[in-house]
Amino acid sequence: MSEFLESLILGVVQGLTEFLPVSSSGHLEITKYFLGDQSLAEESLAMTVALHVATALSTVVVFRKEIATLFRNIDLTSGGGSTPYFFKIAITMIPAGFIGLFFEDQMAALFDGRLLLVGSMLLITAALLFTADIIQNNHRNVTYKDSIIIGIAQAFALLPGISRSGATICTAVILKIDRKEAAQFSFLIVLPLILGKGVLDVVEMIKGDYVLMASISGLTVGFFAAFFTGIFACKVMIAMVRNASLKWFGFYCAAMGLFLLIYKTVF
Repeated sequence: MSEFLESLILGVVQGLTEFLPVSSSGHLEITKYFLGDQSLAEESLAMTVALHVATALSTVVVFRKEIATLFRNIDLTSGGGSTPYFFKIAITMIPAGFIGLFFEDQMAALFDGRLLLVGSMLLITAALLFTADIIQNNHRNVTYKDSIIIGIAQAFALLPGISRSGATICTAVILKIDRKEAAQFSFLIVLPLILGKGVLDVVEMIKGDYVLMASISGLTVGFFAAFFTGIFACKVMIAMVRNASLKWFGFYCAAMGLFLLIYKTVF
């Protein structure tokens, strides 16, 4: 398969699955496995950075008005306005940040074509989606306590096959948080993590002196594919969360999870 086509496929998969609750990390592992991806570590890292930065920018584009309003309403002197909202976002980062700092090598070992793990985690994602879809009377705003719980859910989503958006949105919905706010909060809390991780990965690439070893054309194709499909998927996901249509993604995750378990058992 040509480098152009492989980069395009990886970009589309990342863009769609970063926002749809089907696990971007799990689907990238599945895609790489069946494409027979033989990328060098430095090439894989460069593509990962490009794809994640692209989807982060997709979030910024979709929520540009909300983000601008939040920054305009910051009031550090009184602690009012949108300041508490930023503190809540910061709280959600703590569990995933802790795991990323102290267990990075152990987590990285899970991303090595382990389809049995991905399949099992997709079944858990499906269960979350089915549960959240039947929850009604969602009317609350996010509290500091909710932020801690949602942050823990986001940390579990570091496992390949556990959808980050699925875990955080479903947790928020189960906590009776307004569905629109649950989606917005879920997509905004990942921005600092993605951008922070991107900066660290770029520093690692520079230190390793292999920035230029990755194909610029391949990175460009993957970046724009992830960016534009990310915008589309983000808007679709917001609409589906508000309309309580998460069960359809639950059916997909359950089917894909079972397929992977059967496939790895047979082959």
